[in-house]
Amino acid sequence: MTLRHMLTGAAALALLAPAAHAERGSDGQVNVLYWQAVSIMTPYLSSGTKDLEAASLVLEPLARFGPDGQLVPYLAEDIPTLENGGISEDLTTITWKLKEGILWSDGTPVTADDAVFTWQYCTDPDGGCAQLPNFGDVASVEAVDPQTIKVTFSVPKPYPYGPLVGAQSPLIQKAQFANCLGVAAPTCTEANTKPIGTGPFVVDDFKANDVVVLSANPNFRDPEKPAFANMVLKGGGDAASAARSVLETGEFDYAWNAQVEPEILTAMEAAGKGKVVSAFGTLVERIQVNQTDPDPALGEERSTVKHPHPILTDENVVKALSLAIDRAILIETGYGAAGQMTCNLVPAPEYNASTNNDWCKTRDVDQANKLLDEAGWMMGSDGVREKDGKRLSLLFQSSTNSVRQAAQALIKQDWAQIGVETELRNIDGGVFFGGDPGSPDTFQKFFADVEMYANNFDGTDPEKYLGDWVCSQAPSIENQWQGNNTSRMCNPDYDALHAELGKTAGQDARAKIAIELNDMIVNSPSFIPLVHRGRVSTKSNALGGVIMNPWDSELWNAADWYREKS
Repeated sequence: MTLRHMLTGAAALALLAPAAHAERGSDGQVNVLYWQAVSIMTPYLSSGTKDLEAASLVLEPLARFGPDGQLVPYLAEDIPTLENGGISEDLTTITWKLKEGILWSDGTPVTADDAVFTWQYCTDPDGGCAQLPNFGDVASVEAVDPQTIKVTFSVPKPYPYGPLVGAQSPLIQKAQFANCLGVAAPTCTEANTKPIGTGPFVVDDFKANDVVVLSANPNFRDPEKPAFANMVLKGGGDAASAARSVLETGEFDYAWNAQVEPEILTAMEAAGKGKVVSAFGTLVERIQVNQTDPDPALGEERSTVKHPHPILTDENVVKALSLAIDRAILIETGYGAAGQMTCNLVPAPEYNASTNNDWCKTRDVDQANKLLDEAGWMMGSDGVREKDGKRLSLLFQSSTNSVRQAAQALIKQDWAQIGVETELRNIDGGVFFGGDPGSPDTFQKFFADVEMYANNFDGTDPEKYLGDWVCSQAPSIENQWQGNNTSRMCNPDYDALHAELGKTAGQDARAKIAIELNDMIVNSPSFIPLVHRGRVSTKSNALGGVIMNPWDSELWNAADWYREKS
């Protein structure tokens, strides 16, 4: 597979100029396939990428990150800075001005009160907001006037672009969500599946874990956009069939997340109906290691911080698991040019990428066995290690996908060489990443010992993302299993250093702390990095305006998509 290089923001945006249309909706229907089906249309109640991206078609932030990682104003007039007076000299406030005339899709005006409400909604202690780190250190959000939003932080904030910025932190309409605060948040089905937004599309019909039918927003701020009158966002199937539906059959115009073996993807592209689009950002395929006990006998307290994991809190055990993995084979068989070896949680930009953990790049079975010997796990006659009468046996779960199941099988073989018994489990991606607090099968519930998936963050600054690993972000009954610290790592020193990052100015100084935080995670028993993945999707040759953006939602510029004229 040949990867296409990402254009710089200026060059990419310049290409959109010819896409302007004289009439909104003149290009009919666009068909999009997210094989991990969409479960909900508000990013505040899901950490699943497929839900965040679907919601980005409807809900918008004050600013997004462009394809070069730089901020681009959306609902805001411009990006506040120290130089233009939008950020206070003491770094404790940032003031945003809304563009004039922005309307919700129901025709009512967007005001600063909606921004205030969004903050209140996500920070309600009983709400279980999945995007709470975006509002870290926020003391207040106030409406100075209907067009002016002032965010005040409890500490100086050199990087204040967390609240209401990026696909993970859009504005929601106060009028629609007013009765959805706190514990009521997940019960507001109409608001959560058909949110009133400012984006290019509105939801006409929503079938959870199946299909979302959308139409052009009649009140979108650009009267010529979107070019498409309708979008059908279909879910289901698998990554290979999704890619095939664009590259070979032409049934769909765009298919997300082509996590397909590289030789298969190359053969599909040769059919000539579509192209692979890709770019490297911060996406990392990893194994999250449960620091809590998932034993079903614990009932409602399984996988909660009340019960530490009986095996996997030992750093030597987890380092042994990491050393035994042949990452080169995982990349060769599953990703090709779309994968790079990484030993980090934060792999990019380069100035944020640590080189202190490169030991993981060299597979060392002998050292892995030595570490397990030293930890007291003795090899049994059947090839499985034991300690104090307990077998070194792990339940390893992931989402259903051929690349992931192949990786699971390879890792199981690697671990067998060091005396680890592994049971494999895979779960439908729409369920696994769905965030349903009632489901036992979500990656947040983590009712297994280890689990594999990929994750990334908006923009280039990792502060919010690293905030996912503080103690308070551990999923629990109390936060409706919406916390992002899925491994349940809890290190007070980490929390204190993360707080220091929030107060630190300057790229070099911030990068130094970010690397230290990254290293604390990688060298803890909670995380095993595997592959730095390029974001890879497929588009029809007939679909114009698509620019892959690895720093925000892939659907970030769906308003600019159009049908190529034959």
